Amino acid sequence: MENEKERGSYILMSRLKISTPDRAQLTVERLYKDLERHIVASPPGLCPVDLQLSFLKLCHAQTCGKCVPCRVGLLQLQNLLEQVLDGTATMDTLALIEETANNITDSADCAIGFEAAHMVLAGLQGCRDDYVYHIEHGKCSYSITQPVPCVALCPAGVDIPGYIALVGEERYADAVSLIRKDNPFPTACALICEHPCEARCRRNMIDSSVNIRGLKRMAVDNAPANTVPVPRKAPSTGKRIAIAGGGPGGLSAAYYLELMGHHAVVFEQKSQLGGMLRYGIPNYRFPRERLDEDIEAILSTGVEVHTNANIGNGENDIPLSRLREDFDAVYIAIGAHTDKKIGMEGEDAQGVISAVEMLRNIGDGNPPDFTGKRVIVVGGGNVAMDCTRSALRLGASSVGIAYRRRQNDMTALPEEVEGAIAEGAELYSLKAPVRVEADEDGNVAALWVQPQIIGPIDAWGRARPVQADVELKRIPCDIVIVAVGQGIESRHFEDSGVPVHWGTIEALEEASVKDIPGIFAGGGCVTGPATGIRAIAAGKVAAANIDEYLGYHHVISCDVEIPQVNYADKKPCGRVNMEERETGERKCDFEEIERCMTKEEAAQEAGRCLRCDHYGYGNLKGGRAAIW
Repeated sequence: MENEKERGSYILMSRLKISTPDRAQLTVERLYKDLERHIVASPPGLCPVDLQLSFLKLCHAQTCGKCVPCRVGLLQLQNLLEQVLDGTATMDTLALIEETANNITDSADCAIGFEAAHMVLAGLQGCRDDYVYHIEHGKCSYSITQPVPCVALCPAGVDIPGYIALVGEERYADAVSLIRKDNPFPTACALICEHPCEARCRRNMIDSSVNIRGLKRMAVDNAPANTVPVPRKAPSTGKRIAIAGGGPGGLSAAYYLELMGHHAVVFEQKSQLGGMLRYGIPNYRFPRERLDEDIEAILSTGVEVHTNANIGNGENDIPLSRLREDFDAVYIAIGAHTDKKIGMEGEDAQGVISAVEMLRNIGDGNPPDFTGKRVIVVGGGNVAMDCTRSALRLGASSVGIAYRRRQNDMTALPEEVEGAIAEGAELYSLKAPVRVEADEDGNVAALWVQPQIIGPIDAWGRARPVQADVELKRIPCDIVIVAVGQGIESRHFEDSGVPVHWGTIEALEEASVKDIPGIFAGGGCVTGPATGIRAIAAGKVAAANIDEYLGYHHVISCDVEIPQVNYADKKPCGRVNMEERETGERKCDFEEIERCMTKEEAAQEAGRCLRCDHYGYGNLKGGRAAIW
């Protein structure tokens, strides 16, 4: 009996117990997950002040209430932001918001308080014009023009919900025609686009984004671009436009100008068209014959092409001045095709090659032989991954990637990094290249790297590496591939009077070059190296504004009828991802690695689209753009 009492007393006196989340806490955790999905799918075009107030209220709800800056200060900030939204604020209110937020930042005990205040300060600085507009006009500068998220985030503004609906009904040729209204490279973007459109897909609020690129591929695989007729051209205007560069940007401009009735003449430096789509992307990602499908369709409009034609001042070059004399307008779309140096010691050793050179040789059908070679790739972008995976296919005995940041800091698509590692590449993260060691014959013997530790977050939101207090590391190798970006051959254009800043051509948003009538520029030569879809978008913009410059107002449209919206099942459903060939098989050749969806998978995936072009803002201003 006494022992039982002791045991009971022990239980009652226990200081610790196993805690398990109750039902309320589990619900809260689920709500956090729901909120996370809503933030991921937050559409563009929202009122910055309203959105900031919502975040601030959430932060205030998370405070413990112990310190005054959190308990009182954040509430005061809420009241001030509400005054801005209510139209009762003055310019003095902005000063008070800034002062209050600074005080909270300096005095709050924990991150809940000082980070909430920092968020308000960042918003006030970055969106100050909107705050002022609220005060002066009593409303937001953003009106009811909230666009369809996926369309807004596509640089070319492709009607994504429209072609998804067409693919769902197996109307593949119509889907290609609809895509082509805004993007004459449907095949290229179906295979290699980085699909920024998926980032804010509203389906993220339910489960995960629609596989938009995969559905586009379904269309072009079942209706190749060169089998789908291009639209009827407008009557000839008699105008001639010279286009310097036969890459995605130049060919896109040429395509739309031809449809408008103008005659486009493309001058391409290399022997084949396609630019970086041909010379910068390996065949296993984008087979050359698939690129030719898009180019063949573009040329069917009547585009005139001159290959091996360089714009410059050389003996056999074509000077820009002649183009200005012979044509009604000139569009410069030369891209970014030159290599960049790191500037490290030993970079001129035999065996150090640039990514641009390597991929160009592969594109020309003259790949290097890496049989038995130890290869190190320097860089962390998609180009670096292309070089890495290509080197493995070219017979290298080992391939490593030297990158000065962490793996999750890489700018390459995660699936590209994962694919390279799966195929056998070794990642040397937090290793900054210092010098190349050469043997007595001048050949590469090793790459010396400086180990790094991750440090402060920079202005771009990425953790900046700093040098670790350890010795240099030697990585034996025979080949070093430098993949740290591309440069632009802009010297001739600068010599011809075209404004150039830091190597890039200066052009306005509408693609025109200031103070030089008839000269337009866009794509990589203006923005620096960018994606194919951004070059395509630049070509579309240039075509529209060249047309206006010539005194016309042609429109580009598509007469394809979009399927009616059916009631869709909103239940969560898994996303259909693209499959690849088995690793052991695909790494041995340059054959395409990705497999298309089945019709069953495509129908299911298309059915996940919420048709934002019909519901919500998509049915009002900012919805479907039938013409441009």
